[in-house]
Amino acid sequence: METPTISLPPRLELKLNLTDEQFWQLCHDNDDLRFETTATGKLIVMSPTGSLTSERNADLTFQVKIWNRQTNLGKVFDSNGGFQLPNGAKRAPDCSWVKIERWDALTPEEQNQFAPLCPDFVVELMSPSDSLSTTREKMVEYIGNGAQLGWLINRKKRQVEIYRPQQEVEILDNPQTVSGENVLPGFVLDLATIW
Repeated sequence: METPTISLPPRLELKLNLTDEQFWQLCHDNDDLRFETTATGKLIVMSPTGSLTSERNADLTFQVKIWNRQTNLGKVFDSNGGFQLPNGAKRAPDCSWVKIERWDALTPEEQNQFAPLCPDFVVELMSPSDSLSTTREKMVEYIGNGAQLGWLINRKKRQVEIYRPQQEVEILDNPQTVSGENVLPGFVLDLATIW
């Protein structure tokens, strides 16, 4: 018997009352789709990104991973790594990093599912189907839930928006690099391959 398929718009939001276990099972039963939930329980179904965005995201994650291998200060996650934020939302940033002390404080079960924390560092790399206002809301949510540094990379405008706790958003126009500041000490992202 052939498996039925469902056509979905690039970003679909549904209000469902799923338990953590049901959401986990939904994600694993549909591993070709990406899901997130908002703090209010809205289920967000996202289509995979295009190949070009995926390649750029792989380079971004690669650069963070190389820095982390040299420093061994934390754990790096790609866009498939989900986190349960303190506000209850379940999010999967395009690239994220968690300090090793915070990661090691989790139980093996917590590490194996959606880690119950907000990463210390998050990056969202906009794809053509992403809404700027929705992505900005996610960045504010990350900072409000404990992220210490966040970057929203808008390739179309060649801008990087930098999010920090209790500070105004800083927007860089066409930067060639961006610094990990004191959150990722010594890390500098080379944007040449991202643009």
